[in-house]
Amino acid sequence: QVHVVESGGGLVQAGGSLRLSCEASVRTFSAYPMGWFRQGPGKERQSVATISPRGRTTSYADSVKGRFAISRDNAKNTVYLQMNSLKPEDTDRYYCAVNPAAPIGSWGQGTQVTVSS
Repeated sequence: QVHVVESGGGLVQAGGSLRLSCEASVRTFSAYPMGWFRQGPGKERQSVATISPRGRTTSYADSVKGRFAISRDNAKNTVYLQMNSLKPEDTDRYYCAVNPAAPIGSWGQGTQVTVSS
């Protein structure tokens, strides 16, 4: 069964940076695209960023373009989300997913990001 563990969240002031990590327990990690999502209380989970299996192609939600960068290390079964110029509206719980278009396995516990103004 596929599991993911997210880490790296925290409390940061507006304009600050955080780097999230997600380790996935999946065989052939390098065969799957990976993605980051975020969800706040009472809101739907939204896609933030995706990355192709080899890391050559990335895509971002309009709200984070130019500020966030997704990357991966296939040797470590890990995907990252570098978040710069953080805004209070980026406050959410962040989750990663294997094969984000149709997530495989269960959602992890996520990691909370809180941006103070």
